[in-house]
Amino acid sequence: MTRPGGRRLIGTLTTGLTGVLTGVLVLLLAACGGGGGGGGGAQVNSAKPTDRVLHLSFLQDPGQPPDPDVYYAGQGLALTLNTYEGLLSYQLGTATPTIVGALATAWTESPDKLSYRLTLRQGVTFHDGTPFTSAAVAPSFARRAAVNGGPAYMVSDVASVETPSPTEVVIRLKQPNSAFLDYLAAPYGPKMMSPTGLKANAGTDNDQTYLRTHDLGTGAYTLTQALVGQSYQLKAFPGWWGTAPYFQEIDMPVIADLSTQELEFNQGQLAAIMHDLNAPAVKSYLGSTTAAHYSLPTFETSQIYLNPNGATLKDQATRVALLQAIDIKALTDQVFSGRGTVATGTYGPGLIKGVPDVQNVSHDPTKLAAVVAALPPTARTLTFGYDTSQPDDQQMANIVAADLQADGLTVKVQGYPTSQVFGWVNDLSGAPDVLFTEMWPDAANPYTWSHILYDKDGGLNYLHCSSPSVSDLLPGALATGDPAAYVKIGDAAIATGCWLNVTYRNDFMVTQTWLKNVEQAHNVAAPTTLIFSPLAA
Repeated sequence: MTRPGGRRLIGTLTTGLTGVLTGVLVLLLAACGGGGGGGGGAQVNSAKPTDRVLHLSFLQDPGQPPDPDVYYAGQGLALTLNTYEGLLSYQLGTATPTIVGALATAWTESPDKLSYRLTLRQGVTFHDGTPFTSAAVAPSFARRAAVNGGPAYMVSDVASVETPSPTEVVIRLKQPNSAFLDYLAAPYGPKMMSPTGLKANAGTDNDQTYLRTHDLGTGAYTLTQALVGQSYQLKAFPGWWGTAPYFQEIDMPVIADLSTQELEFNQGQLAAIMHDLNAPAVKSYLGSTTAAHYSLPTFETSQIYLNPNGATLKDQATRVALLQAIDIKALTDQVFSGRGTVATGTYGPGLIKGVPDVQNVSHDPTKLAAVVAALPPTARTLTFGYDTSQPDDQQMANIVAADLQADGLTVKVQGYPTSQVFGWVNDLSGAPDVLFTEMWPDAANPYTWSHILYDKDGGLNYLHCSSPSVSDLLPGALATGDPAAYVKIGDAAIATGCWLNVTYRNDFMVTQTWLKNVEQAHNVAAPTTLIFSPLAA
């Protein structure tokens, strides 16, 4: 999704998602008997904690409540993925999106992709004490559909949920869906919720008020504090079915700016910074001898999204000329050196398999000036927007704005909070002419990129651009999973002049040297965060 919310990393950079995990730990320790690090890198002072409390942070508020049927941004996955679990998941610690069991231990898919039989894990308890059985599946799906948030489409094809036994469930679909197993495994996929808790706390809004400050999941941690704009806290759930986590509490204050976040990390108050380090910060930590840093694979891209609803960019030719004027190689080198490579396709890296995925936007800076000269003077002013929790997007916006001044455009660069960016899906009021943002799919399946971003009613189609051929092609692609169909969809979307992939990005994270199992805690489909239960000191 084009989502505000955070990501990146270092070490050995992985630009694709094939093969084994190649985002490796680069752990640079001072020489024996040595003092502070050389090379001008950040100096970090931290002792291994003894209280089993993991101190992390959010760079500004996540922007949406930690409710998995509502949350659709980035950094708040740290809350939803550690308190809730789905029936399936993606294997941790790998660049290849391999589906594995979570609350289901075995599953089969019918040849026609219309029915799915799952065997459920025994001995699982919800945080409210309710045993997990097949009786939880239908209410969890129904609640997602009723809330009708961004990820609700993942259950829209469910025709029925049958429960032959407490440990077996059969899900039948209305039509073939080649992405359904990926839906069940996705970070944004349907999570299991206590049917007892859902009934007791439904209120008039399908539990949304209750789940702003509580959870009804089965995950390794429970939500113990959710103070918007201030702090979030988790506590290890003693009844979790898995191996008991090392860290018994997770403390995640909301920090307003990156410099404060870096200062607290360098002083040892934070165990890690999981996302949104800008280029100068990355360079500093790459040179540090007292911190660990990682480059972990994702499906994420940095992206530029043009608004076709304003006076200046309503014409497709104008939009195309503007995108062609942007040198994405120079932009990638300047902003993402060491943690990203130039995007070459219309999807995230590795999503399209077996056929070429080529973004047909050639760099040609000669056309825009003539197009701008033909515009009326009142249409030569643009607003470039970015999410205020994304320093990389702000840097890109400033660079491109400065470059385009020579073409006769007057550009204002403005930041917007995450909640406002998501609000444009329903109401474009106040939206910028150009949005610098980040995109990754809901799951490791190209439908979850093309539908949410390129479709006219996609949950992340913030600026309401669309192509009729995209909507025409999507149902067939979903039914068959044909990668060639998704390439056609990507080509049609890029031809509108609304979208441009800039950089394939890795997760750049910096941690204290005592924090262990970071790679093993990373989900390739869930950038900006870690699963906390594998972490240790």
